[in-house]
Amino acid sequence: MRWATVRAADGTHAAVVEGDALLELDVPDVGALLARGDAQETGIVHDLATADLAPVVTFPGKIICQGLNYRSHILEMGHELPTHPTLFAKFREALIGARDDIVLPAASHQVDWEAELALVVGRRVRHASGTEAADAIAGFTVANDISMRDWQNRSLEWLQGKTWDHATPVGPWLVTPDEVGGPDPDLEIRCEVDGVVRQAGRTSELVFSSADLVAYASEFVTLEPGDLLLTGTPAGVGHGMRPPTYLAPGQVVRTVIGHIGELENRCVPEAP
Repeated sequence: MRWATVRAADGTHAAVVEGDALLELDVPDVGALLARGDAQETGIVHDLATADLAPVVTFPGKIICQGLNYRSHILEMGHELPTHPTLFAKFREALIGARDDIVLPAASHQVDWEAELALVVGRRVRHASGTEAADAIAGFTVANDISMRDWQNRSLEWLQGKTWDHATPVGPWLVTPDEVGGPDPDLEIRCEVDGVVRQAGRTSELVFSSADLVAYASEFVTLEPGDLLLTGTPAGVGHGMRPPTYLAPGQVVRTVIGHIGELENRCVPEAP
């Protein structure tokens, strides 16, 4: 099963992906669909190729992100393998759709790419066992944790470099675990900048799995339907290159995860 969130004249709607069409539903996004448990078709059909796709979840209650979770990326950044997940948060203002522009802020000159597998929580869960955590995963989507490294590295806390407005694409749709091999999938993950492959790995390289992340986070906070969790990025980020390389206006970032989908986002400068 695949669900998307589409922008329409009267706001956003969750939609069922059926071939080349999106069948619009009477709920505002995939998060609301998961919380309510069902929805009715409105009778409106959108062309998948031209639809204005919003972030899969437009109003997540929580956005929890994991850093340093691929062995290759941990080593390229000069760190040791962690014994516990390294977590930070984003706010919903950071989220954009699968085809929206990434806004490069005037205040940052080190904007980096980070392809990520993201998951959406499908049921309320707290103090989850491994099995309960896996069962709580409604599905997976594609994300890019665009990071402002100069701001991120101002302190030991990363928040200020991770949640800039209009800079984190999430989409194009949610794919249920049964379509990708279960709650701990082994999928190709790739990021291209202007057609040049910068990151290439597999989601099986995660130090902490998706279910691990759900279980760990549920120890300190109740996870709700529609909460969005990002699982980390593989090696190949611009900050790890020699010399470091960052995004510039006009460049196109393409983020691909096999059997899920792709994002394609152009970088634009922040308006004065």
